[in-house]
Amino acid sequence: MGEALEADEMIAYDEPPRMPDESLGARVRALLPRVDVAHVPVRRRRGWLIRRMLVLADIIGLVTAFSIVGILFRTNWELVVASLSSLPMWVIIARVYRLYDQDEERTHHPTTDDIVGVFHLVTIGTWILFIGVRAVGIAHPTLGKAVVFWGTAILAIEVARAGARALSRRSPMYFQNTLILGAGDIGQRVARKLLRHPEYGIRLVGFIDGQPKPRHDDLMDIPLLGGPDEILELVLTHSVERVVIAFSNDTADETLAAVRALNDADVQIDIVPRLFELVSSSVKIDTLEGLPLIELPPVRLPRSAKMMKRTVDIVGASVLMLLTAPLFAVAAIAIKLDSPGPAFFRQTRLGKGQVPFTLHKFRTMQVNVDTEEHRNYIAKTMNADLAANGNGLYKLSRGDAVTRVGRILRKTSLDELPQLLNVLRGEMSLVGPRPCIPYEREYFKPHHFDRFLVPAGITGLWQVTARAHSTFGEALDMDVAYARGWSLGLDLRLLCRTPLAVFAGKGAA
Repeated sequence: MGEALEADEMIAYDEPPRMPDESLGARVRALLPRVDVAHVPVRRRRGWLIRRMLVLADIIGLVTAFSIVGILFRTNWELVVASLSSLPMWVIIARVYRLYDQDEERTHHPTTDDIVGVFHLVTIGTWILFIGVRAVGIAHPTLGKAVVFWGTAILAIEVARAGARALSRRSPMYFQNTLILGAGDIGQRVARKLLRHPEYGIRLVGFIDGQPKPRHDDLMDIPLLGGPDEILELVLTHSVERVVIAFSNDTADETLAAVRALNDADVQIDIVPRLFELVSSSVKIDTLEGLPLIELPPVRLPRSAKMMKRTVDIVGASVLMLLTAPLFAVAAIAIKLDSPGPAFFRQTRLGKGQVPFTLHKFRTMQVNVDTEEHRNYIAKTMNADLAANGNGLYKLSRGDAVTRVGRILRKTSLDELPQLLNVLRGEMSLVGPRPCIPYEREYFKPHHFDRFLVPAGITGLWQVTARAHSTFGEALDMDVAYARGWSLGLDLRLLCRTPLAVFAGKGAA
């Protein structure tokens, strides 16, 4: 009986089982006689660098917080020693929350995405330290000291982590050599998105495809390196750290064989899913007898979520209105002095459920500009394969129509400030899809109408991640991704990232 079972198991293998002591080098030599593994370049990778930098950043942040609290409250030396001795505990907790792994695994992991993890780290660490020192009698810190340290540590760690990532991006080790398996429409779209964001640290080595499509003009510098059967050889010879699997014309068996060849090659594999237009960050993976199922939750905001979102909108818009009140007056006066016409621009836009409302902005263009040119450009940029303008942007150049003050307002995004009035009136949200002009619906694909399931926003996923670096069609896809993946945490992260996107000025015009 046992022998029969073993025989059945042997039949299930697609290749003969390997001996436990068979080395990767021996297997590679057997598979790829053209590659001299002994001379394959070996270099330290992003994970090696970023983990050490983030550990150092956490320690610096914690020591800074300990020092500030010590100076404010004149802490005794016993508590100082206990606090410094607890640093390994903090690193272990951070490791449990995977605060050192995401930068290597994800193509882009901004510091704002660490906020929840850092919040948990500091909360748990503070309570352990607070209870521990009191329990052993080393010191008796007050709850007030603990709260001050808690808030200071969160801020200090986030700032230190942002600095660590900024320094890491200057190192050659941060860049990940990347291959794209699939040189069709989707593979080329992935390539263009990666090339638009050099800050991601992705060095695109080339495409792999046995039956590639002709490459677009702006991708001719990215070479086609071979077919799927050569993937392991290419990964080794080019020191590849990441392989993106996009749709190709190769068979499923060929693609699976290529992925299996990478099992022992220590590379990150990213897969563009089928029906990717419907898949958002909120999806979950379930299994049915080992078969993975991608769960798409219904696109709706529960009543409690609507209340939380509306509360954030009212509080945030009210505070921003108070803080920017002087800017309102200065901008309005500057607009009136610069060109004839009203200070404010009003236009009908569509909000949640395609309900029309009047959007308010500072006027940045001459009065009575024809909209037909914009309508035609929108139709043209529905094509995700459209090449960008000479400045690398997908934005209609209205040179003579934009006023001098308008250029400044657009560059700084200050022209959007009057939309805070729309937020307070409940017509918009602080975060959401871009407010849609009615005639733009003519060019929507069916799934694009999902963007109307949530309120339009002043800022959002498109505004923060791409702005004018994306086509109109890609912007709509990002709006849909936001609507399908909405969460309060996503809104807060996008709000935190908005000032950085505005100050960077990328994609503004």
